[in-house]
Amino acid sequence: MKIYHNPQCSKSNAALELIRQSGIEPQVVEYLQTIPNKDELVALLAMLNLQPLELIRRNEPLFQQKFEGITLSDDQWIDVMLQHPELIERPIVVKDGKAVIARPTEKMFDLLYNRDKHKKHTDEKRHC
Repeated sequence: MKIYHNPQCSKSNAALELIRQSGIEPQVVEYLQTIPNKDELVALLAMLNLQPLELIRRNEPLFQQKFEGITLSDDQWIDVMLQHPELIERPIVVKDGKAVIARPTEKMFDLLYNRDKHKKHTDEKRHC
């Protein structure tokens, strides 16, 4: 398990603590210090099933001052995140080729406890 973590963020700290309480010591990537490369960011977007703009923290003052209302291509938004990693949503938790933005932390339960969302949904339908 890997967590893209910002130690200054309470939600990121809560997610890391929950992972550790479950008995897992994740690979911690402090992404403001160790900025993901373009291929890694593209892979994260694919695992999250998000477009680049959907991974950007649009409430950040930097975004509002420099990028709000601007239309960019997906590649350009990726470049923005690489140049300004503080704009990347956090925390991102990755396990077995799947990823979630753990805000709120409950969003990572399926990854943490090896639950298959599709299977659970199918099982619930059978019991109705």
